[in-house]
Amino acid sequence: MPIVGACITPHAGEVLPELAGERLEAFAPTRQAMEELGRRMKGRRPEIIVLATPHGLRMEGFISVVTSEHSRGTMAGPGGEVRQEFRVDREMARAIVRRGRGAGLPIVGCNYGALEGPSSNVELDWGAIIPLYYFGADLPETERPKVVLVGPAREIPLPNLIQVGRVIAELAEESDRRVVFVASADQAHAHKKDGPYGFDPAAAEYDSQVQELVKGNRLHKLLEMSPKFVEDAKPDSLWQMLILYGVSQIVPLHSEFLSYQAPTYFGMLVADYPVDGR
Repeated sequence: MPIVGACITPHAGEVLPELAGERLEAFAPTRQAMEELGRRMKGRRPEIIVLATPHGLRMEGFISVVTSEHSRGTMAGPGGEVRQEFRVDREMARAIVRRGRGAGLPIVGCNYGALEGPSSNVELDWGAIIPLYYFGADLPETERPKVVLVGPAREIPLPNLIQVGRVIAELAEESDRRVVFVASADQAHAHKKDGPYGFDPAAAEYDSQVQELVKGNRLHKLLEMSPKFVEDAKPDSLWQMLILYGVSQIVPLHSEFLSYQAPTYFGMLVADYPVDGR
């Protein structure tokens, strides 16, 4: 069974009602878009969610792929706590590493603790917890999709990330299981002077360009952004979106823009990528 869909999601804690506190209403447009995206993604009945996150294992100069048996994580907020546990699809994860290495990519499989069993666990980071909250974390364990967590390296040539996406899509196309790809990606982080990264006008320009590229199904144009422009805007998104672009080179995806907002110092974009003709 081939890829059955993909998406771009934010990963701000305030998107989850349990973690929003006084910002519940401020993040409502994004939360509503994620609820709609969650309905769509669950309707595709994925058996594997391959998720690229910038906040998992960050291996300098290498793309990380979690190969542990489990991935568990907890986030706490003003209204409570969110705990999640997913089993990792080790077969798919190891296949991505093997084929990536065979293609000359700087990619490495990562485990922690024991080789197998409950202690074989790499922590589920917030870049994964937020989208997975809507994509299956609430399902019974027997119905919950397995996950594959990919951590893109920012030090490697950008075309390498596109190639990773192609590898993921090729393996999904060869698989007999339903696979979705998630690019967990907050946008520019320099929208507010009092934010942790300060203010830069590049942030608004970056987010405006990304919105247009998503709406126009032209993610390949991300490669034309200058390194200085990206550094000034301080996004968390470029690298995961390039993996998504690589997926789209193998699978005929079309974009459906759902929402964008920047209620604080960073931007958030939600977009669905259904598969053409399927």
